[in-house]
Amino acid sequence: MKSYYFDNAATSWPKPPSVMKAMKRHLVHVGGNPGRSGHFRAVEAGRVLLSARISLASLFGIRESERIVFTKNATEALNMVISGILHPGDHAVCTSMEHNAVMRPLTALKERGVRVSVVRADQQGRVDPAAVGRKITRSTKLVISTHASNVTGTILDISSIGGICREKGVSFLVDAAQTAGVLPIDVDRMCVDFLAFSGHKGLLGPQGTGGLYIGSDVLAEPLLRGGTGSRSESEIQPEFLPDRFESGTPNTVGIAGLCSGIEFLQGFELERVLEHDDRLLQILLNELSSERRLIAYGPGESGSQTGVLSITIEGISPSKIGETLEAEYGVQTRIGLHCAPSAHRTIGTFPDGTVRLSWGVFTREREVIHVARAVKRICAR
Repeated sequence: MKSYYFDNAATSWPKPPSVMKAMKRHLVHVGGNPGRSGHFRAVEAGRVLLSARISLASLFGIRESERIVFTKNATEALNMVISGILHPGDHAVCTSMEHNAVMRPLTALKERGVRVSVVRADQQGRVDPAAVGRKITRSTKLVISTHASNVTGTILDISSIGGICREKGVSFLVDAAQTAGVLPIDVDRMCVDFLAFSGHKGLLGPQGTGGLYIGSDVLAEPLLRGGTGSRSESEIQPEFLPDRFESGTPNTVGIAGLCSGIEFLQGFELERVLEHDDRLLQILLNELSSERRLIAYGPGESGSQTGVLSITIEGISPSKIGETLEAEYGVQTRIGLHCAPSAHRTIGTFPDGTVRLSWGVFTREREVIHVARAVKRICAR
């Protein structure tokens, strides 16, 4: 049976062949530890990190590439900011569409005296920026917003939210796990102080890669301390970027693959990625529009949703739908709560969740039509 991969919101697949080639080249011909020695292998490994930083800076409109810190994923990057800024007595604001990578560290900090306000989105996952502004108080230290929901694909107006935060002097953290490499991002224009991103999703890199843009000096405390390859004579963590937040040996082979994934994306404009995702979304919605038992979540409007569609079918559990799609039609999806229970409570699908269909740059129209027909046959049972 042919395989149809519709779980790109979890991790993109397939990767460009150039990504595997870059990783193999690094393992075979480089292999050194960046910044730890002066021999050519270590120097070449350092160049890999520098090239990836420069490519990411260009992609996100970042002026100083050293303000990009590599992490193993977006979750680590989000935790670095949340734990590094918020202290007992502080106040934070987030939206109800956040992933547990935001909600769990905030919940842990609430037990230590941090106050948290959650701005509720509507049932399509949209958030009113003015509602975020109304939650900001004198003790607010951080506002957190996903750029696009991993459940509904809804794109939030982070430019407006960022403008409000900048006007009120509050730091703004954006979770770009679902949008880096998918939507155009300009941290200056969008008034973003911190940008957390995954390397293995829209950026087409391997798993175990991600990063954090640090645009504000308010993030003083690193999550980890240790060897950085710099200032080795001192037992005090370096103050300068990126070393202050990059302790230990990095995933250099993964970053080599990430750099190649970004180079692949630079071959065409990101607007084309969104147009591709939107075209497939509209095909899917049109194919499924006649199914009365089916509910599709998200705004469904052009330019307002990424390549993600969550669905439910009346009378059939999401787990059964997902099981049938793979067993009988070869379609791989993501079922359940997608590590975002707050988002599912917002759209009314808690506790069973949904079936999430998510596509990527290599997904073709015929594959979407196959999925739509498979869902329609399940509805007809």
